[in-house]
Amino acid sequence: MAKFPIDAFADVLQANSKFATTFEDEHLTGTARRGLAIVTCIDSRINPLAVVGMKSGDAKILRNAGARVTDDVLRTLVLASYLLAVNRVLVMPHTDCRMASGDEESIHASIEERHGIDTRNIEFRTVSDQREALATDVASIRAYSILPKTLQVAGAIYNVHTGELEPIDC
Repeated sequence: MAKFPIDAFADVLQANSKFATTFEDEHLTGTARRGLAIVTCIDSRINPLAVVGMKSGDAKILRNAGARVTDDVLRTLVLASYLLAVNRVLVMPHTDCRMASGDEESIHASIEERHGIDTRNIEFRTVSDQREALATDVASIRAYSILPKTLQVAGAIYNVHTGELEPIDC
């Protein structure tokens, strides 16, 4: 077992120490108090709870590159809807997303050029039409046979320059 790399995470541990002194969320149960799950991107410009006016304990946040609905997202939504009080899902990709601004090959080539690693055995799930991909992802959640039929699913694009959500008909 590898030793924890203290030096690499000193800032994280220091910030956590400060955070823990004022921690007040011990009462949270782990369920989604407001019944919401948000599927969004890993982009650090997005603070999903703040975007929708919520706080810790209100919603479940599922993140991956491009905010795509994958098998793991579906698996997690099954657990969240049956065990963690989720009754609605918002799929929320964003403007200015790298996964929507290039094709698979250009991303693989960029990684190989910069780092000497061939990643072509991985599908990054880039999209050329973000709205179309959003509609496809929303439809895949709605069609997933073991999710509750009462689960409400919607899509909206978050604008990283204005902070606004644009609801999309899916």
